Amino acid sequence: MAATDEPLYPIAVLIDELKNEDIQLRLNSIRKLSTIARALGEERTRKELIPFLNENNDDDDEVLLAMAEELGVFMPYVGGVGYAHVLLPPLETLCTVEETCVRDKAVESLCRIGAQMKESDLVGWFAPLVKRLATGEWFTSRVSSCGLFHIAYPSAPDQLKAELRSIYGQLCQDDMPMVRRAAASNLGKFAATVEPSHLKTDIMSMFEDLTQDDQDSVRLLAVEGCAALGKLLESQDCIAHILPVIVNFSQDKSWRVRYMVANQLYELCEAVGSEATRIDLVPAYVRLLRDNEAEVRIAAAGKVTKFCQILSPELAIQHILPCVKELSSDSSQHVRSALASVIMGMAPILGKDATIEQLLPIFLSLLKDEFPDVRLNIISKLDQVNQVIGIDLLSQSLLPAIVELAEDRHWRVRLAIIEYIPLLASQLGVGFFDDKLGSLCMQWLEDKVFSIREAAANNLKRLAEEFGPDWAMQHIIPQVLEKINNPHYLYRMTILQAISLLAPVLGADITCQKLLPVVISLSKDRVPNIKFNVAKVLQSLVPIVGQSVVEATIRPCLIELSEDPDVDVRYFAGQALQACDQVMVSG
Repeated sequence: MAATDEPLYPIAVLIDELKNEDIQLRLNSIRKLSTIARALGEERTRKELIPFLNENNDDDDEVLLAMAEELGVFMPYVGGVGYAHVLLPPLETLCTVEETCVRDKAVESLCRIGAQMKESDLVGWFAPLVKRLATGEWFTSRVSSCGLFHIAYPSAPDQLKAELRSIYGQLCQDDMPMVRRAAASNLGKFAATVEPSHLKTDIMSMFEDLTQDDQDSVRLLAVEGCAALGKLLESQDCIAHILPVIVNFSQDKSWRVRYMVANQLYELCEAVGSEATRIDLVPAYVRLLRDNEAEVRIAAAGKVTKFCQILSPELAIQHILPCVKELSSDSSQHVRSALASVIMGMAPILGKDATIEQLLPIFLSLLKDEFPDVRLNIISKLDQVNQVIGIDLLSQSLLPAIVELAEDRHWRVRLAIIEYIPLLASQLGVGFFDDKLGSLCMQWLEDKVFSIREAAANNLKRLAEEFGPDWAMQHIIPQVLEKINNPHYLYRMTILQAISLLAPVLGADITCQKLLPVVISLSKDRVPNIKFNVAKVLQSLVPIVGQSVVEATIRPCLIELSEDPDVDVRYFAGQALQACDQVMVSG
């Protein structure tokens, strides 16, 4: 091909591939747009590539999505900020397609480009694009336009600003619910760019239209607008305009709207302030906690601790705690689970006396719940209660329940208890731990579920780190080594794992005296899985014990295993011998 024709080659390939029937080729071509643009240069990209993309009416959403994404980062290839407007036409076309994810990506790319454009270009190119989309015949273009007003508005002259506010008001009253939904969800972003004087008039009238919409899908998006607008308005305006809306929404006939209020209530309280929260929002929240729809109660229960942080302890005890008691025996397990995941956080808010009198019985009832998720959520947050009521009371009231859960039929509950044991041990102290929980830790080593046995071995290591090698030598090692003769090889394997975890904590002397002889004896086991695990454990012990022990004890055992009839045993023994040689060389 002649040298002068070379720049034509990439675009020729692109055009061919973009028209190819194979979607993968079309996709690859779109993803290589930046490469092609670099080959063409800025001017030809503006004059040839972008118009071509604008005319390209591919009907595959995946290709269109890729194009919308690529164009968002295409500004350097068309000549920078001064030529950003060149990218607007193809993205405008993509804003009108039927597929939502393509439109969303096109809007995102337009916002990214608009945020970098010069003010004069925003007025001359971007604002007219927004107006065209907002007055488009198809609802898709009107939906897309709602996400662009906050970019076009700040740099517009006063007359254009008034026009944009008026158009947005029309979108809030559009015949199509999808357009009103988009207007509701973007109102907060648009309102943040509008001047305070127009915020109270124009924006609030749009907001009121949306809050009274006959479609619950529009009203529930307006709930998010309450929090966004509340942060922009002064407190007295917020109480006058936003608070009544929140109270009405909390009693809305659609459970979806009430669910959104329950979900957003903490942010709404922050917007209206503590006084209005105490007078108006506490009764609204109590209604939501007692809602007849389980989904609303779940959302409300999950926010109970955050809500109580805003209130005084007295108010929380008087109004919220009775509802919490009711929710702890709710007919829906999901409500109880949501409550269990946050209720422990109420202890520091209510203080010691109220926690002991009021919350402790609720914790105990949830710890005995028939559903494992509820029990799990309580167990995982016990330390928050311990900080408030102290370990003595915790051990008297909650420890029996913990011991019961240690033998729970659901293995995930047993696992959660094991993971909590080291924390409990550090809080209880060594004496109390030995009396109550020591036997449990050994019992888990012979659980039927591997994850429990594995966690139990790790637990012993963490306990040895907490209480020290002397305690471990007295309380853990004898009981662990007793179990080495268990007739089932899987349990013997757990003991091997426990030994490899404990050895680094206990040090060379105890390892050589107590642990190494047991590992060596297991090298004669009849099960190959045990023997190759012996090789792996011996390899892990090499850096811990002295070189003389490696040569006198470990190496002969590994040489014997390297001649085993089983291929896996020979392989791991060979690996361990290599580790021995490396230690010798480095030594």
